[in-house]
Amino acid sequence: MTRPAPRVVEALNAALHRLFEERTSLHLLGEDVRDPYGGAFKVTRGLSARHPDRVLSTPISEAGITGVAGGLALAGDQAIVEMMFGDFAALAFDQILNLVSKSVTMYGDRVPMPVVVRCPVGGNRGYGPTHSQSLQKHFLGVPNLALYETSPFHDPYAQLAEGLDRGPAMLFEDKVLYTRRMFRDGVVDEHHRYALRGGPTGWAHVSPRDGTAADVVLICPGGTAHRALDAARLLRARGIAAQVLVPARLYPPDLEPVLPLLADARLVAVAEESTAGGTWGAEIAARVHARIWAQLRAPVLLLNSADSVVPTAPHLEARVLLGAERIAEEIEAGAARSLPPRAPATPPPATPLAVTGAETLGLPETTAPETPAAEAREPEAAAADSAEPAAGVPVAVPKLNNNDTAYLVVRWFADDGAYLDEGEPLVELETSKAVEEIAAPAAGHLRVRAAEGSEVGVGELLAELLTEPPATPGPETRPVPPPEPLAEPLPEPARAQEPGPAARTHVLGRAQQGTAAVVTRAHREVPVAFAAVEVTVDAVLARLRTLSDETGAEVGLPEAVVKAVAAAHPAFPHLFGTLVDERTVRLADTVDIGVTVDAGNGLYIPVLRDCAGRSLADLSDDLMDFRLKAFRAEFTAGELSGGCLSVSLNTEPGVLFVQPIVMAPQLCMVSVGGPLTRLVLEDGAPASTTVVTLGLAYDHRVVNGRDAVAFLRAVADALHDAEKLVELVDGQ
Repeated sequence: MTRPAPRVVEALNAALHRLFEERTSLHLLGEDVRDPYGGAFKVTRGLSARHPDRVLSTPISEAGITGVAGGLALAGDQAIVEMMFGDFAALAFDQILNLVSKSVTMYGDRVPMPVVVRCPVGGNRGYGPTHSQSLQKHFLGVPNLALYETSPFHDPYAQLAEGLDRGPAMLFEDKVLYTRRMFRDGVVDEHHRYALRGGPTGWAHVSPRDGTAADVVLICPGGTAHRALDAARLLRARGIAAQVLVPARLYPPDLEPVLPLLADARLVAVAEESTAGGTWGAEIAARVHARIWAQLRAPVLLLNSADSVVPTAPHLEARVLLGAERIAEEIEAGAARSLPPRAPATPPPATPLAVTGAETLGLPETTAPETPAAEAREPEAAAADSAEPAAGVPVAVPKLNNNDTAYLVVRWFADDGAYLDEGEPLVELETSKAVEEIAAPAAGHLRVRAAEGSEVGVGELLAELLTEPPATPGPETRPVPPPEPLAEPLPEPARAQEPGPAARTHVLGRAQQGTAAVVTRAHREVPVAFAAVEVTVDAVLARLRTLSDETGAEVGLPEAVVKAVAAAHPAFPHLFGTLVDERTVRLADTVDIGVTVDAGNGLYIPVLRDCAGRSLADLSDDLMDFRLKAFRAEFTAGELSGGCLSVSLNTEPGVLFVQPIVMAPQLCMVSVGGPLTRLVLEDGAPASTTVVTLGLAYDHRVVNGRDAVAFLRAVADALHDAEKLVELVDGQ
């Protein structure tokens, strides 16, 4: 089995170990960098065990730490400084500006200053205003100071080694990247590849596998790389080919390897997480303008986060920080201004050529008889003028999930009458759980048949794509049939003798309406039985804490339960099936498990893919993404479908258990309660232990009680035995 690519935090840790083996004068300084803590993000794990005299945990004094590193460099040694959070580099600014960088050239001869200051930066972790900033721009332009940023494309060993050799330098490490895996072997995904331009500390160039030329080149530092890639995928669906450039070194930038690519693009954009004003992007734009201004179709487009502190609340943080959707929207708007307009679907009618001197062509002069215009027109043509062009391709409301029969029209991506190519975004529909984008099934002029804000049923006509522009605009609102007249007037209601206060009502939101439909169907159609067991989890919880320290991922009981459930698939395949009819169950080839997520605005059950083949840390990353999407109500229908079994996560302390339901056509749902403290006897003496309750709701038509209990015991064994859990993690 191919070993997965290392996570960025693992690549950084391996780079430090290699440097310490190669450079005997190298020291590491920082707060809590020694084992067993290994730094706030576990980047320095294991270094102090191997090199106890050269890894120094320091007091909380960023200026002092950096000053000592500068002194070590002046004395002929080398030093790497770890800022616990990059925000605190502001406290070391004086030492970086006036000691470390100045000492290179202010003593007459050039003095080597092999110092690298490592700075974890960036938001999207809920750490709040003083622990989530991207401060790279404040260190631009300092003489002798080089700036690098980790990325999923570049080996951090090359960055650290070059930074020490040319020193001083700063290495910015986006915290979200720590748990992401490195890309390798030139592969990004099924649509994109990458190559390095300018060596190991040059540029990563991400381009479409099919060789499509770039409409847009998007430049971004490593911390924004995944958002840029997501934006490129969104733009691809909208008919705009985007390529991405990610540098290993931010400053001074070397543009030579990528200038030809920038010159050929129709639009160049720079996206970074910092706020606007004096940014790295502005520096890149200035240099690009100076070098190839005459070849650019438009000025470089700069994209930044909002001018605000970074909030702690995830839904507010998402509104402030630059995200993939806003990158795509800004580029799409910029492309509309700079790219050539789309050719019309049908060429305009040719203007008749007026020949005024027929004799010059050797033709006899003729005079056409005057015919009244009305008589010259055929009756069919006159009738056609008043008729609307024949419909081209009807666009009906598709079936987006198994729960809803109607959806809300959120917005049209084009105006009525606009021309669309096949595959372009057409309309956005909101289900009870997600917002889904519908693409144009064919090319043509849009004729809107359902207005924004209206509700449309499955199979109803949404729009038509016509071969010619519609003669009349589409409806402003969805037509509502007039009420039928009553045969007899209704009698007036009797007046209440003692009217009470007006009744209070609460209208269910769309998400809750969808939940209501699902649970109603489940209780009506599925003959459910239920079983539960109690399992001790002290050892497992301790192992999960250790695993979190080792991987940098927040691994907890939910991930462990999902992994333990997936491990039971080979022994109980029919519990992971879906019911085809009363006699047939379709078995699952891969273990895709739905998990309940409720952020207060509706219950969602997104699906974790291939749970048996992935690590707990990977599952933790996906669960974190799911929680953020639940806050923002950003799920797509695809993320909420396809599970072969579901797990109801109710792991808050004090929750005994929640009885689950069965999500037809699935056959089972597992529930897990919160940790509870039990008093037990161990060797005759009272002792406390931590337990959770595992429950299983199952379709009694397929699963019997014996199998249900055996399945729960298998899951419980995996959770009860810490070593078995280690096998589930490390044995892949």
